[in-house]
Amino acid sequence: MSSTEFNNLLMGNADFLRPYAITLTKDSESAKDLYQETLYRALANREKYLAGTNIRAWLYTIMRNIFINNYRRGNRQYRLLDNAMGEFLLHHQQPAIGNYAENGLRVKDVHMAIYNLPSIFKQPFLLYYEGYKYYEIAVILNEPLGTVKSRIHFARKMLKSRITRY
Repeated sequence: MSSTEFNNLLMGNADFLRPYAITLTKDSESAKDLYQETLYRALANREKYLAGTNIRAWLYTIMRNIFINNYRRGNRQYRLLDNAMGEFLLHHQQPAIGNYAENGLRVKDVHMAIYNLPSIFKQPFLLYYEGYKYYEIAVILNEPLGTVKSRIHFARKMLKSRITRY
């Protein structure tokens, strides 16, 4: 396939990428960047496209892979620039020094709130809190799955209303 044929085929199918880019990024500016990067990579790798195959699927795959790689790269490089202290890079997720006495009080409040839940909500919530899956809790309690999910939901709701924020 000549480069003119490929370019015509690419431009004829490129408009379908814009909505997909917006779906992935949820931001119009990021979507434009993703769209342009996808077209650039498609042009740079035109020799890898097999004539007669689905070009839309090929372009969607390129776009999805770029998005995933950028997302992973962004997680690794999540740093803030501190202008106050000589422009040092600070890692965003630094551990903070906490007040252990205050944290102990919070944990006690949470445990007390859980203990004071009605038993119909407390039992499924404690099992969920211990790491059981919804379907496992349903089997253990011999209850329908929807009932277990709703009881855990209402238990969370009650806990949110009972536990005050510090």
